[in-house]
Amino acid sequence: MAEVAQKLTPEEEKQSIRDISVAAEAQTKNGDTFYLITQRWWHDWLEYVNQNQSSTVNDGSSSENHESVGSNALKRPSSIDNSDLVDETVSQDMDIELHDTLVEGTDYILLPQEVWNHLYMWYGGGPVLARQVISTGLSQTELSVEVYPLRLQLHLMPKGVSSVIRISKKETIGKLHQRACEIFDLTLKQVYIWDYFSLRKHTLMSDMEKTLDDANIQMDQDILVEVVNSNNEDGMNSIQENGSVDNGNMAVGPSQSSAPISEAVSSSKYSSTNGNAELSQAQNLNTEKAYGPSGVSTRGSSCGLTGLLNLGNTCFMNSAIQCLVHTPEFARYFREDYHQEINRQNPLGMVGELALAFGDLLRKLWAPGRAPVAPRPFKAKLARFAPQFSGCSQHDSQELLAFLLDGLHEDLNRVKHKPYIKSKDADGRPDEVVADEYWANHIARNDSIIVDVCQGQFKSTLVCPVCNKVSVTFDPFMYLSLPLQPATTRSMTVTVFTCDGSALPAACTVTVPKQGRCRDLIQALSNACSLQLNEKLLLAEIRGHLIYRFLEDPLISLSSIKDDDHLTAYKISKVLKNTKFLQLIHRREEQGSGNAQSALGWKPYGTPLVSPISCDDTITRSDIQLIVHTILSPMLRTTNPGAITSRNASVATPDESHSTRILEACTDADTADLRKGNGNSSKPVTSQKLPLQLVDENNACIDLTVGGDKVVKLSSSSMSILVFVDWSQKLLGSYDTSHIENLPEVCKYGHLGKKARNEPLSLYACLESFLREEPLVPEDMWYCPQCKERRQASKKLDLWRLPEVLVIHLKRFSYSRSVKHKLDTFVNFPIHDFDLTNYVASKSNTQRQIYELYALTNHYGGMGSGHYTAHIKLLDENKWYNFDDSHISPINEEDVKSAAAYVLFYRKVSSDKCSATNEST
Repeated sequence: MAEVAQKLTPEEEKQSIRDISVAAEAQTKNGDTFYLITQRWWHDWLEYVNQNQSSTVNDGSSSENHESVGSNALKRPSSIDNSDLVDETVSQDMDIELHDTLVEGTDYILLPQEVWNHLYMWYGGGPVLARQVISTGLSQTELSVEVYPLRLQLHLMPKGVSSVIRISKKETIGKLHQRACEIFDLTLKQVYIWDYFSLRKHTLMSDMEKTLDDANIQMDQDILVEVVNSNNEDGMNSIQENGSVDNGNMAVGPSQSSAPISEAVSSSKYSSTNGNAELSQAQNLNTEKAYGPSGVSTRGSSCGLTGLLNLGNTCFMNSAIQCLVHTPEFARYFREDYHQEINRQNPLGMVGELALAFGDLLRKLWAPGRAPVAPRPFKAKLARFAPQFSGCSQHDSQELLAFLLDGLHEDLNRVKHKPYIKSKDADGRPDEVVADEYWANHIARNDSIIVDVCQGQFKSTLVCPVCNKVSVTFDPFMYLSLPLQPATTRSMTVTVFTCDGSALPAACTVTVPKQGRCRDLIQALSNACSLQLNEKLLLAEIRGHLIYRFLEDPLISLSSIKDDDHLTAYKISKVLKNTKFLQLIHRREEQGSGNAQSALGWKPYGTPLVSPISCDDTITRSDIQLIVHTILSPMLRTTNPGAITSRNASVATPDESHSTRILEACTDADTADLRKGNGNSSKPVTSQKLPLQLVDENNACIDLTVGGDKVVKLSSSSMSILVFVDWSQKLLGSYDTSHIENLPEVCKYGHLGKKARNEPLSLYACLESFLREEPLVPEDMWYCPQCKERRQASKKLDLWRLPEVLVIHLKRFSYSRSVKHKLDTFVNFPIHDFDLTNYVASKSNTQRQIYELYALTNHYGGMGSGHYTAHIKLLDENKWYNFDDSHISPINEEDVKSAAAYVLFYRKVSSDKCSATNEST
């Protein structure tokens, strides 16, 4: 223990640390040193220095004296003890190693050097765990504390000796050379250093000035230290021209060290991430060779029941991996000699590294009698090629699965040189001929175990809504993403207004086709509100108390209208010609909270009203006053019922930016000046006149309470006339504006969610919803070769060719403009006899398409959090197990189904088994 140089009161210790911390935080720079201290000891120290004044003596007496004062006073902490941060299983001849699951703020905190020095001087203890500040990020301007420097495994060739070192990712390759030479007692001229993966040389590390970070060296990566042949002057006789080497008998296994270390950088001020790399576990090279079959038995409970350690929110990865490694076709393929199929030249692949890392992990998981595996080497490769999955954040298991299947396919693609093939349209040819042609073209460029097992084929039919051109293509798929809203209809609420003052606005709820178009909604509303023969409806979307857009195109898809949108429908006359349309926008004065007389300005509120104006007649200011009086008359506080307004389909569609410019043009100051001017006007303003302001073509506000006979000049370029009505408290006493204030949403999601949870949902219904014809979204319109225009075509998908393993993704996560939520809908999916025969459009194959469930991932919890597990059936044992990271437990088959099911894995039943089943039934 260090000698205690001075003893301070708790308050003095606390103030001293505070002053040093503030100064250190302001001056921290690249290369500074921080120190780890266990959270447990730090918590005890904080309680000690923050105890009540009555528990301490502030007269400068020694700590021994003031610790004894007061029966409730907390004792001074003992010496610093960081032992719970240290992994004691690591060999003693190595540097101090930390546990691989440490989390900043939970297990440890980081202290600047001067703070640590003071605490160490006062309390002593240890061990001392110093870490350096490094620059990170794309711009290398962010500072992080490198809690876990790179752990690299050095393999000396040809002696076969291994050693493990720690080195900062900001050190240079030259420094790595120097460290290697010191460890193996060599000179710089005697060695070449290689980035080494799966017993193969990858890259010669010869740029001595490049940092390990720039060289993309990952945690627990293998580094080959090759001793140069002394008989060869250039020292490169063992290096082939292509940069690889014939390993022959020079295979070097991973280090025998089993210390689990993860990569992390963290500090209280700087970035803090958890580990994403893995130290390869010890392997017995005498029983498991680098290439070829592993030779281990695959039967019995000891095989296939190996868990995966959670490296920090990696349950999303563990659950997906377990489902893949327990896919029989993949388990067989990766335990045999698949290396000759690795495509290292594929520019779309990962130089074979992802496939090799996955294969190594699969072999570990299928080896008998093995403890839970920490998948850090695999995660390191994953982070290398897919940075979005690095770190310790939670991710979507299905997104990872999609990346893995695609990445493994490209790494194992048997096609080394992909031919260019131009797809042909069907042009009336038989579907069977066109489908086979498309599949042959696909296989000519894509041929791998992933294609063999997981890829099927869609028939995609597009129909142009204008010329009725039909386009048929046949596209491959890797998995099916099925929606959880299979209902064919949808309830939508729209507020209907009139423009002649004959009725109050009314909210109308109608049922429309879920994948319908605006014409379906208009027709349903017309029937519900008893529309007259000489009337029609114009739909509008309201945002921010303004008209955001008019839904004039009858072919607009209803799927583009979200549940939290607000819609209005205006009744207008069919016979109106040469008209403009007045938009009446409501505003009221916002008052300050501290003073009722303090106005914050006039702000829009309520719902805009609309009325037609004939352009054939001369329009005066009094005419506009009369029109507004008419459309507002239903809201007069009288016994007469009222109505609001309407609009014509030919009106120009204003956008949000246009409305914003108008509101900015008509400022609060302008409004105040106009009202002030009205009060001083020589022309008396009658009580019948409303405080209206017209926005002219220059976006200036014109007071309509004066100059009643004065002609209003209407803009020739716009079909809309914008008029503001300013609702004072006095005016609100004469009108009941509650009818326009609370516009209902199209649909209340909460009610639908409760209903959905109470109603069972069949997987077949989800599939039918997925295959139903629907219009393309506006962002993904189709270019019609006949019209030579982009069209919002209708699209119909059909299953044409089904794979051996069918992966089904249930789309539980839903997004809207303002809400992100997870659907906890229970889906009743079959475990046995999932019959897709009637869903396959191709009739050339007469065999039944029957599938059985063998694996699935589950997601428990809410959006952006939660936990993933996997249910997997070991086919050799015919038993189901729950894989929860490293914990594996048997479950009953009836417990497999739950509302947490997320990704389902089905395997096709052979025709022989189907026949046997038919005979037995």
